[in-house]
Amino acid sequence: MSIPDQVFWLLVIAAAVASVAWTITQEEIFREPREYFAEHSKHATSFLFRKFCYMMTCEYCFSHWVTIFFLFITGFRLIFDDWRGYLLSFFVTAWTANQIMSLYRRLRVVIKLDNAIAEKELDES
Repeated sequence: MSIPDQVFWLLVIAAAVASVAWTITQEEIFREPREYFAEHSKHATSFLFRKFCYMMTCEYCFSHWVTIFFLFITGFRLIFDDWRGYLLSFFVTAWTANQIMSLYRRLRVVIKLDNAIAEKELDES
């Protein structure tokens, strides 16, 4: 696969990883499981269970597991056609997905701020 094709697929897969990781760790539809995991990430007696529960509430951590899933189903590799391509694609895809989530978080903050300013201006007039 050519480098431009690899970059295209990297962005597509990273966007899918970001979407899944964000939805599960941030959106209302998964609030109850997230609250369960958040509670157990603080108070579970088992170290491994605490870390597993924390991973389910952290978009950065969870994105790595989602990346593994997507790389497994797509077979996507970067630059090399062997295990090095998988290793490289794992880190670059997770990093790219986290950059997408960071941009999305910033965009949401700006939109909420704009809405608050607009609502304040409507109330004043």
